[in-house]
Amino acid sequence: MYRATSTRRQFLATSAAVTAAVAIPAGLRAEDKKEPFKISLAQWSLHKTLFDKKLDNRDFAKTAKEDFGIDAIEYVNQFWKDKAKDAAYVAELKKRAEDLGVKTLLIMCDGEGNLGDSDDQKRKTAVENHYKWVEAAKELGCHSIRVNAASNRQLSFQQQQELAADGLQRLSEFAHPHGLNVIVENHGGLSSNGAWLAGVMKLVDRKNCGTLPDFGNFRVSNTEEYDRYKGVDELMPFAKAVSAKSHDFNEAGDETHTDYFKMMDIVVKKHGYHGYCGIEYEGSKLSEADGIKATKELLERVQEKMAS
Repeated sequence: MYRATSTRRQFLATSAAVTAAVAIPAGLRAEDKKEPFKISLAQWSLHKTLFDKKLDNRDFAKTAKEDFGIDAIEYVNQFWKDKAKDAAYVAELKKRAEDLGVKTLLIMCDGEGNLGDSDDQKRKTAVENHYKWVEAAKELGCHSIRVNAASNRQLSFQQQQELAADGLQRLSEFAHPHGLNVIVENHGGLSSNGAWLAGVMKLVDRKNCGTLPDFGNFRVSNTEEYDRYKGVDELMPFAKAVSAKSHDFNEAGDETHTDYFKMMDIVVKKHGYHGYCGIEYEGSKLSEADGIKATKELLERVQEKMAS
């Protein structure tokens, strides 16, 4: 009798432990708490090297892993604009990354038209122009495509919101059965106004449409700069990725435009984000390689402080 009871107790205890482990969301388990966020590499960090043809787009995953020790990447469509529908090319990108153990997180899409265009036909065309990138992202195993929410700047604040929301809703509907998110970066114009873009998200009101807060892209116009900390705070409730934009560093290794410790407190501690933060070096004083390394070292210092 005693053995049976003991065995039953052990079974129940084991079952309870397994159930608890399954029930705890990823990111909240003890082993995950050691890593408050993860680091990825945005391809734009190497845009000069890529435009100069010193790096082939197909070798981006290799460069990220072997040169910088980063195992998650974010593509930019500009560097393979004519290859989205090339199944063999996309398959090669996927194989090269997988062979190296590198995750492909998203594709940043530019130059496909304004999703908030005031002309309905042009807006429809812009939406459809993104379809091929949704399909390519699906094949690569991405979770999202990053898009822009540009509209007609001559229209009112609200009109631009409504038009951008319409285009994003249409694209999100297409992306949904592919298991893809459509995420918007603050990228100039009213999209760099955190309140405006947060309002667009509320109008879209779709689970697979969100934001990609960028630390540095808060220039609304030549005369207006939106507060970056306020903007990121407003965009984080909808965030499915984060862009750690960097330009310049001081002798202590801190970014001179953004207080990374303050910013990551907003991202991680205030909003509970534990996903990837993409390094996007855009400075000119350091080489692209040194800028990436400096940004990575800074993010690692932030990680260490948060984990301590």
